[in-house]
Amino acid sequence: MTTTYSDTIELLVNLVQRDSVTPEDKGCQSMLGERLERIGFTLESIPSGGVSNLWARLGTEAPLFAFAGHTDVVPTGEVQDWSSPPFAAHIVDDHLIGRGAADMKGGVAAMITAIERFVGAGALKNGSIAVLLTSDEEGPATDGTCKVIEALEARQEKIDYCIVGEPTSDQQLGDIIRHGRRGSLGATLLIRGKQGHVAYPQLADNPVHRALPALAELTAIEWDQGNAHFPPTTLQISNIHAGTGATNVIPGQLVVEFNLRYSPETSIATIQQTVDELCSRHQLQSELTWKDSARPFITSPGTLTDAVQKAISDEAGISATLDTGGGTSDGRFIAPTGAQVIEFGPINATIHQVDERVSCSDIDALSRIYESTLQQLLG
Repeated sequence: MTTTYSDTIELLVNLVQRDSVTPEDKGCQSMLGERLERIGFTLESIPSGGVSNLWARLGTEAPLFAFAGHTDVVPTGEVQDWSSPPFAAHIVDDHLIGRGAADMKGGVAAMITAIERFVGAGALKNGSIAVLLTSDEEGPATDGTCKVIEALEARQEKIDYCIVGEPTSDQQLGDIIRHGRRGSLGATLLIRGKQGHVAYPQLADNPVHRALPALAELTAIEWDQGNAHFPPTTLQISNIHAGTGATNVIPGQLVVEFNLRYSPETSIATIQQTVDELCSRHQLQSELTWKDSARPFITSPGTLTDAVQKAISDEAGISATLDTGGGTSDGRFIAPTGAQVIEFGPINATIHQVDERVSCSDIDALSRIYESTLQQLLG
């Protein structure tokens, strides 16, 4: 017997079957653009550095409500570890398995069909709707959403409300809405010593030994307590490298990579000064290279959060919690323009994992929640 699925799930299957490993799009945006164009949207391609970006808009009046998402996905890892091919989009017991199903083609499919129903019913009474899609969210994120926002800002085209369809739900669909994110500050710390033979340590200077007390102190720092909206700042060492590969050679240098997810209670300047002083106090011959990947942002509870919370309550019967945890998203490029920005999408338990999956019934419900939000703000 052939199983019949909703338009949203059929669209999700089509998207997942396209192996759009970042920065590839594999035709996802052109397919979605054609659907939007059929219901009156004007399409604008804004490519940059080999990345596909799409800005689609219906209407010219304010307020402008935008859905934002990405069509690129992370690599699959070892294909043989998957229970079914990662781009086959197999559905087993209501769950669609495939790379990108949750992050974030499920959210993209839900937003497109929500728009189609809303516009098709003639429910757009005021304002405009837009869709922003990129294939550079899982990669460096230097040629994606930020480039579209630059183009919009240059012509003073302002987004008022934006939902980023990232997978934010935890235990059940609708339990978590991200209304902000901590900042992300990365660092590469190079510590120099003197290479030598392990049997003659007096003739060498081991940078690993010299660095250990400093690294122990670095990881023990309590940066702040967070605040009412943000969890405390955290630091994690992500990579350490030293040595030539030979076991009888004292390394000449040590490279340590670490990242801080920081709340607004601690500034970049404070972080950098603290680390500089630590290295100086431990008399390390060191060089620090910093990478400012994302600044903290928050959308205060108000019009957009109220609308999404009501839509979730009506559909799922639960009260969504506003939260700022998790990693970074492209919301960091949109929020500084003054837009109200939230992230809301499917359960994130399997994102970036083998056998990434979403519940088909959840994706259908997500599409209805998106449609209800449109109705409240633009209907």
